[in-house]
Amino acid sequence: MPELPDLEVIREVLAPRLAGVEIVAAEVRRPLVVRNLLGGDAAERLVGRRFTDVGRRGKFLLLPFDDETTLVINPMLAGRIRYGEPLSRHRSRDALVLGLSDGCELRYHDAKDMGKVYLTPLGDLTRVPGWADLGPDATDPALTRDAFRGRLRRHTGEVKGILTNQSFVAGIGNAYADEICWQAGIYPFRRRPSLSDDEVVQLYEAVQITLAGAIETLRERVGDAIDVEVRDFLSVHGKAGQPCPRCGSPVSKVTHGRGGRSETNFCRTCQPGLMHGGRQRRL
Repeated sequence: MPELPDLEVIREVLAPRLAGVEIVAAEVRRPLVVRNLLGGDAAERLVGRRFTDVGRRGKFLLLPFDDETTLVINPMLAGRIRYGEPLSRHRSRDALVLGLSDGCELRYHDAKDMGKVYLTPLGDLTRVPGWADLGPDATDPALTRDAFRGRLRRHTGEVKGILTNQSFVAGIGNAYADEICWQAGIYPFRRRPSLSDDEVVQLYEAVQITLAGAIETLRERVGDAIDVEVRDFLSVHGKAGQPCPRCGSPVSKVTHGRGGRSETNFCRTCQPGLMHGGRQRRL
């Protein structure tokens, strides 16, 4: 799942390459994924538009055009964005293919068809599902320690669940919530009221350290291959059974959600706590 660090690096790669570039051809290959909130044929509306910039808010990527419309991409679980030389053939899950005046192409590919691409007026992004409920960006300088603490007080659930709640702060998903909890030394299933003032500070600082460090690493690692997810540098997420980088204990995995679709990775030594509810313990 692309999260804030992934999409911020994608934004940095695309912004200087797309600004001023015209769309000369457009093909909507999966109408279920590509939604034209302006009405009419999306491909026809896209041809002739020029990109003016590339932006990001939380886990949304924004590609504004010179006609005051914008393409909003919400990759969700498996969406990938590719920019480069045209492929020799389409892939089965390519949802949108844009031919560009610089000779390159921009593709949105989604193996699960869960993500969405919206064409919408730039001045009315609230038409995009989920946009109106977004909290401040997790890396917004205005999200000070006090502002973070104030927003946290509104929630009483589990720490990891709060971190991934986009109305709390925008941009954190399953992977980086695991990393933040590990960085803070906090058991991910603890409920917010149990946190001390010092632990709230630790959590806030862990958000900043984890996301900034990931962005820096991805800048060095990703290059132009923005459609490839790089996660091997993470400390605990996806590392079940491997030694914790801090203490050497095996990293644990707990699956939860319908059919065990989601998993949480953490260190039981560095992040002690008691498990409640019906989650399934795997490691």
